[in-house]
Amino acid sequence: MTSDEIAALFTRPDGTFLCARWGRPVAPVIFGLADESLNIFRGAIRAGFAHARHPLTDADPDMGANLMLFFVRDWPDLADIPDLGRLTDAPDLPDRLTRADADQYRMFRFDANGGIRACLGFLRMGGRLADSHPGQLAEALFMRCALTFARDIAPSPAMAALIRGAYDPVLPVAAVDRVHALRLAARMGDV
Repeated sequence: MTSDEIAALFTRPDGTFLCARWGRPVAPVIFGLADESLNIFRGAIRAGFAHARHPLTDADPDMGANLMLFFVRDWPDLADIPDLGRLTDAPDLPDRLTRADADQYRMFRFDANGGIRACLGFLRMGGRLADSHPGQLAEALFMRCALTFARDIAPSPAMAALIRGAYDPVLPVAAVDRVHALRLAARMGDV
């Protein structure tokens, strides 16, 4: 993967660049899955962060859970989540996602140094994701929550190497300059 290809993954439509990783241990919680699927998603998150050499924890001291994943059959089901508007700062989120015909959505919160502080992920399982293989969906979901990708990505060995390289402790937890893509490209051969 070239540095230009990497830069494109973190460049938003307005031209801004942001590559941020988690700056604290990840405390995941998953809502809306049956036990057999829940274990698949927990395993993918555990394996993904282990590959990135980033710690998981049972609870974040500031927030409790800081990676919250919500699985619903359809977006109006989000109305059943207590205080969703306060949690997301988007009281109209179910309506916005319905109008956009979205299948998934994620939002990040950041620490003062720009590292990921929290990630909220929402997946609509009654739409196009209904026939997804749970293992493949779990792997893709982990990858999309591990870094602030500006576009949709698919799991691949190159993406796994990119994530591992981004978690190199020598690198900053967040970068807004495209030159960061050169640093990531240089580390992909070392992972």
